[in-house]
Parts: sequence; structure tokens; C-alpha cells
Amino acid sequence: MIKNIIFDIGNVLTWYTWEKHINSFGFSEEVSRRVADATVKSKEWNEFDRGVLNDGEILDLLVQNDPGVEKEIREMLADLEGLVERADYAIPWIQGLKEKGYHVFYLSNFSWRAKKECSSALDFLPYADGGILSCEEKLIKPQPEIYRRVLEKYHLTARECVFLDDMAVNVEAARAEGLHAIQFTTKEKADMELAKLGVK
Repeated sequence: MIKNIIFDIGNVLTWYTWEKHINSFGFSEEVSRRVADATVKSKEWNEFDRGVLNDGEILDLLVQNDPGVEKEIREMLADLEGLVERADYAIPWIQGLKEKGYHVFYLSNFSWRAKKECSSALDFLPYADGGILSCEEKLIKPQPEIYRRVLEKYHLTARECVFLDDMAVNVEAARAEGLHAIQFTTKEKADMELAKLGVK
């Protein structure tokens, strides 16, 4: 029986507004595209988002992707405000689940800096019963330890939890640790999959 809902944050309860954020700096269309390709659309960006690398380390890596837009990359990363927006359904979804008696937690690869500078998009966090961020635990999904940590911290039983994440690799890792898990694409699909587990 499911008693606990554990949410990822990125692309589940928030959306990345990459193009909108980059365009806010007034770069030309070509420069905006190059900056996006070198940063938020690169494989290295995951390491920044997860809080694994510090600002200097990630900047050096991203600039290597396209040294021709180094100035613009540094400018964009100096100000992350507006990079993330809260999904409009996040707070009502959490509130609705809690009203039905479920406990709600979050488990996300989120960096300290992103948490600070995108705080307006994370205003749903106090509505949850708790959770952990990768930057707090020095662990990142899909490391098995991070799933164990959230279970231990809140005295949860894996079989009574369902985890929602947008990435298949994280969902598979959660399942390997005994949690039910749903790969999130839309809230409607998530609700259908939750219903199959008895979550109404």
C-alpha cells in the first residue's frame, strides 16, 4: 500500500525555461543558440545542475564547448534567476495528495546555487513533508545511496513509496532499491500510473 509520494523537482514540479532565460540577456538569435548548445543543452550541464562541480569548474568545462561565446556564457551563469519556473500544478498536486492522507517528499539533483537563485520557483517546498537535495547529501541520482538516504531520514519503507522522476535511469535506480517508480512525462500520465498503484 502506497503511503508516501516522492517527487523529483526538475521537469516534474518545475520547468527549465532555457531559451527564455538566455534570451533575457539580449543576445542575438545565433549567440543565444550557441550559448544554449554549450551550456544547458550540453552533457556537462547535468554536473552543474547536480551540484557536483563548483562554478569555476563548470565554467571552464562549458567554455570549452564553444570558446567563441565565453563572455556570454559567463554572463548567463552569473545570474540564474528566471532559469526555472514552478509548474502551475505543483502546489495543488501536493496539497491534494496530503489532504488524502499521503506524505509528500522530494528527492532531487539540485545545486545550492540553483536552490538560492531559483528560490521563487521552489516555493512549493514548504508544502512537502520534507526531502533531500543532492547538494545536501553529497550524493546524486542515480546513486543507490541517495534513495536509501531519503528512506532512512524519514523512516520510510520502500514498498510504501512511489517515486516520480523524468529520467528513466533514475526511475530504474529507484526500482532497484525497492521503491515503486514512475517516469514522469505529463501530470495526466502520472495520475493514471499512480491510480494503478491505488493512489487516487
